[in-house]
Amino acid sequence: MPKTILKTIDELLAGIEEDVDSSETIYKARNARQLIQVLLQRRDDLDEAIDETVTDDEIVENLRDLGYLE
Repeated sequence: MPKTILKTIDELLAGIEEDVDSSETIYKARNARQLIQVLLQRRDDLDEAIDETVTDDEIVENLRDLGYLE
């Protein structure tokens, strides 16, 4: 699976958590990472719903090519 922008941002925020000493900055980075996880879960849920409801393989493949599905 290719690396997504959201996953890259999550990794960068994880690095911030490790590199800073400010508890406020760590708190904000963790909150941002949690929001990213929500977005990733929503995307996965959407992918699953589309896979379950769209039966035309060509449509699903076109959606993948356009970046709407993984």
